[in-house]
Amino acid sequence: MSSFHPGQRSLQDKFDSRRLADRLEQTILHDVITADEAAFIASRDFFFLSTVDGEGQPQCSFKGGPAGFVKVIDEHTIAFPCYDGNGMFMSMGNLLANPQLGLLFIDFEKPNRLRLNGTASIIENDPLLAEYHEAQFVVRVTVRQLFPNCPRYIPRLSRVEASPHIPRAGRETPFANWKQIDFIRDSLPGKDLKQVEQLPTITIEDFIASIN
Repeated sequence: MSSFHPGQRSLQDKFDSRRLADRLEQTILHDVITADEAAFIASRDFFFLSTVDGEGQPQCSFKGGPAGFVKVIDEHTIAFPCYDGNGMFMSMGNLLANPQLGLLFIDFEKPNRLRLNGTASIIENDPLLAEYHEAQFVVRVTVRQLFPNCPRYIPRLSRVEASPHIPRAGRETPFANWKQIDFIRDSLPGKDLKQVEQLPTITIEDFIASIN
């Protein structure tokens, strides 16, 4: 039985790609993580995450960490940490309302990409939490569908350096300077208030200038 819905079928028929879509579904789409895919996932230090809320409103976000921060637990399961963000929990909150998600892994240096769709569980006391320095909780994903994508439109980019803000054991993670912005600093969670009190107030213009 096909997994394509009527909207997808209508465009496939309009552009005469139904046969191709069916062939790819039969030969490319799968629900078991292969050894090559596991190695590719383990080599990535970022991915793009898509979620929807209970009413179908979408979010797309960037998630980064040290290479290997997405762990392949077994051929049907992956896990990744939730690090400190902006406190809105737009993606993670969506997963509590609707656990369906999509992940896109990309290599920009040697163009390659992998799409993974599945069902997420947020686990606050996951045993993996000890392996993720400063993580708030762990997200486990049961894989529903994987498939590689043609890399022809991926630009070839060169890596300059890893973000210094990625939490790493044995060193202090730099404080995010956007938390010093004048209209934000007094609304921070308690864990950040003491730190920001020791730092100067900046304006939004100062912050924008610091990243340009």
